[in-house]
Amino acid sequence: MLKLLSWATVILWMALIFFLSAQAAEQSDQLSSGITEKIVQAVEKVIPDVGLVTENMNHIVRKYAHFFAYLMLGALTVNAFCTSGVCGFKGIAAAVIVCVLYAISDEIHQIFVPGRSGQFSDVLLDSAGAVIGAFVVGNLRSKPRKT
Repeated sequence: MLKLLSWATVILWMALIFFLSAQAAEQSDQLSSGITEKIVQAVEKVIPDVGLVTENMNHIVRKYAHFFAYLMLGALTVNAFCTSGVCGFKGIAAAVIVCVLYAISDEIHQIFVPGRSGQFSDVLLDSAGAVIGAFVVGNLRSKPRKT
């Protein structure tokens, strides 16, 4: 049951990435602009004179979102592999391969979405997130637990 649940979380996370990638450029920009505005407001409450401009921050927030989405995908995927009995280097490598292939397919998918385009730089950013997520969780899962 745990194996099924761990793979279900991977599939659901992939579905969320697909859903967000399927949004037309205008809709995607509205979502990220709204999130950026909330982040800027929160930062300005803590540091009132920081002078952040929402429009300038939107690009940064979008790139962090790519990184974070694939960091989570890498973590969830290596967890699913470990739950299925493939841990250590093999589990990490398998998770990274799955995530990189998904990142490539995601950017290809965006070519067909109105106003969007596939970016090789996004594949690299997604892959970096996946590697870190898979490496951290894979190493945590590979450590013997003290009882």
